[in-house]
Amino acid sequence: MKSGLHVYNTLTGKKEKFEPLSPPRVGLYVCGPTVYSNAHLGNCRTFLSFDLIARYLRYDGFKVRYVRNITDVGHITTDVDEGIDRIGQQAKLEQMEPMEIVQKYTTDFHNIMASMNILPPDIEPTATGHMIEQIEMIKTILANGFAYESDGNIYFDVDAYKKDHNYGELSGRNVDELFENTRALDGQSEKRFFADFALWKKATPEHIMQWPSPWGMGFPGWHLECSAMSTKYLGEQFDIHGGGMDLKFPHHESEVAQNTACTGHGPARYWLHTNMLTFEGSKMSKSLGNSILPNELFTGNHPLLKRGFHPMVVRFFMMQAHYRSTLDFSNEALEASEKGYQRLMAGLKVLPTLITSTSSDIDVEAYRAKFVAAMDDDFNSPVLISHLFDAVKSINSIAEGRLKITEKDKTDFIALMDGVVSEILGLTSIEETGDSGLTNGLMELILDLRARARSNKDWATSDAIRDQLDALNIVVKDGKDGASWSLK
Repeated sequence: MKSGLHVYNTLTGKKEKFEPLSPPRVGLYVCGPTVYSNAHLGNCRTFLSFDLIARYLRYDGFKVRYVRNITDVGHITTDVDEGIDRIGQQAKLEQMEPMEIVQKYTTDFHNIMASMNILPPDIEPTATGHMIEQIEMIKTILANGFAYESDGNIYFDVDAYKKDHNYGELSGRNVDELFENTRALDGQSEKRFFADFALWKKATPEHIMQWPSPWGMGFPGWHLECSAMSTKYLGEQFDIHGGGMDLKFPHHESEVAQNTACTGHGPARYWLHTNMLTFEGSKMSKSLGNSILPNELFTGNHPLLKRGFHPMVVRFFMMQAHYRSTLDFSNEALEASEKGYQRLMAGLKVLPTLITSTSSDIDVEAYRAKFVAAMDDDFNSPVLISHLFDAVKSINSIAEGRLKITEKDKTDFIALMDGVVSEILGLTSIEETGDSGLTNGLMELILDLRARARSNKDWATSDAIRDQLDALNIVVKDGKDGASWSLK
C-alpha cells in the first residue's frame, strides 16, 4: 500500500503525513452524541465528516476500526462540572425513565444517520456499559498522584499535572491566564484549583442515575468516559481521535490529561476537528431561532426554509465544504447544491450508455490521480467534487459526439466514478433511496397532462409545463413514441 495521505493534526497545528501505528490497521475514535434530545445538524456535519474520512481510509486500503460512543450518563451542562445531568433532567421533563430517554434519542440519532447514508461505526459503546473500566481508570490516576478525593467527589489535579505536562497543548489554552480572568464559581470550594475537573461525582439522593464505587454512590465525569472506552477498544495509543471543534476544550484536553496520567502519553497521534455551522452567516442557536433539526431540513417544516431538501442533497451540500471550514446554510446554497447533485448523478446515469470508439480522448488514470490527490490532501472533498464535475463535462461531451472513448476506458471510467461517488462520498441516487416509485408516478401524470394539452392544441399549457419542469432541472424530450424526461 502506497498511501500519500496527509492530515491536519490539531495537536501539532500543521499538516502531516499520515503514518498509522500498525499499518494497514487504523484505530479511529470519534466522540458520539449525548442522547438527551433530537440529533442536530452539528451532529450530522461531524459524523458525516468522519464517515467520509473512514470511507476514504478504507478505499485507500486501510483496515479501519471505527469506534464512536454514545454518552448516556454524566454529560453535565457547564465546563466547571457543576450543574444538571442532561439525561436526568430530560427524564424529569418528559416524565420518563432515563434509559427511556436514552433509547428514544439514540433511535432518533440512528435514523438520521441512516437517512444520510452515514455508516454505523464498527463499535458503538455506551458510557453506562463501561462503568467498571471508568472506575479502574480513576483508581490508576489516583495512584499516580494526579487526582484527589473531596467529599465523595474525585477531581483531576490539574496543578499537579502541570508540573511535568502541558495542560493546554491540544487547545492552545493557557490555564494560568484563564485563572486570572475567572471569577469565583459555586462549588469551587471542593476543588484545589479552578481548572480541576470531575472524574467521579458524588450523587445526591434525588439524582436518578448513580452507581456504587469505592468513593460512594455517584456517576462518572463526562471527560472520563471517552478515555476509558477509547482505551478499551483501541489500546493505550491509537491513530486518530476526532470530534467537533467545540470539544477541543475542555473535553479533548481533559482526555489527553487523563490518558497521560494513566500511561505517560496521550491517546491519539492525530487529532482531527470539524468546524461549526452557521445559517446565513449567523451561528445556529435556539435563542436566535435559526437552529434547524435534520428532519425539519428534509421536510421544509421550519419558518426559515422555503422547502425541504432530500437527505442526499444535504449530504452533498455538506461535503462541498472542507470539514475544517465553516459551513453556512441558506436556502440558495441548498438549491445550488441540489442542482449540482442532480448534474453529478445524471452524468453517472449517462456514462454506461455512451457509444464507444476505437480511439479515446479520456485519460481515466489522470482522473484517478486527481481524485486521490484531492482526498490525500486532508480529505479535501470540495476539490474532489470539482474534479468530478470536470469528469461529468467529459461524459456529456462524449454523449454529444465531441469526444471519444474506447470500450475499455468506458469500463474503467464507470468503475472509477461509481467507486468515488458511492464508496468515498457515500452518495446514492434519490431513486435508490425509495422515492423512485413516487417520482416516476408523478412524472407520468405530469407528462400525460402535457400530452392532453398538446392533443387539444393548448400550446400555452404544454409550454408552461415544459418550462416549469425545466426550472426544476427536468428536461422533457418529445419523440415519436411520446415524451420522456431526465434530470439535467
